Amino acid sequence: MINRSEDRPACFGKLEEVFPMGKDGLRHSPEFCMLCHCKTECLRSVLSGREGLKTREEMTDRAYAAGNIGFFERWSRRKALHRRNKEKNKND
Repeated sequence: MINRSEDRPACFGKLEEVFPMGKDGLRHSPEFCMLCHCKTECLRSVLSGREGLKTREEMTDRAYAAGNIGFFERWSRRKALHRRNKEKNKND
């Protein structure tokens, strides 16, 4: 396996740079990310970290606003996300 940690761009793993919120309220990867050699690793890194929990909260809130889940399902999902966030903070 190739170790590309030296080849990573400065924006690697930064949510607001590699997966910013669009005008439509959804997150999109910018065009320059599509050309990057480490785009998959970068997005996985972002979404598996604390910032990834933020995106999951956003997805839960959108599902609730759209009527796809009810109040208790939203509450349960957000509670689980907050628990994971506490565990990540504890382990760091």
